[in-house]
Amino acid sequence: MVILYCLMEFEVVQFNELKRYLKNISDKTLSTNLKGLEADHLIVRTEYPQIPPKVEYRLSDRGKSLMVVLDQLCVWGENNRSANR
Repeated sequence: MVILYCLMEFEVVQFNELKRYLKNISDKTLSTNLKGLEADHLIVRTEYPQIPPKVEYRLSDRGKSLMVVLDQLCVWGENNRSANR
């Protein structure tokens, strides 16, 4: 979810930018998660044929629609946090 929120906030992000935003994440973990999100059609990976290689990630339309649901879930959690105390 953190990757999705990062892409929602910054829209188009390169791998190293994501790594900086997420701080304590290994290359392997980030790469594995990005591949999973791409396989689920939640993000779009765009590779540019240049040197050095450039790859950008952004939310797909499906990912954007999921963010609406996740945002509402966060709002619900905030509204109901005090009810649990």
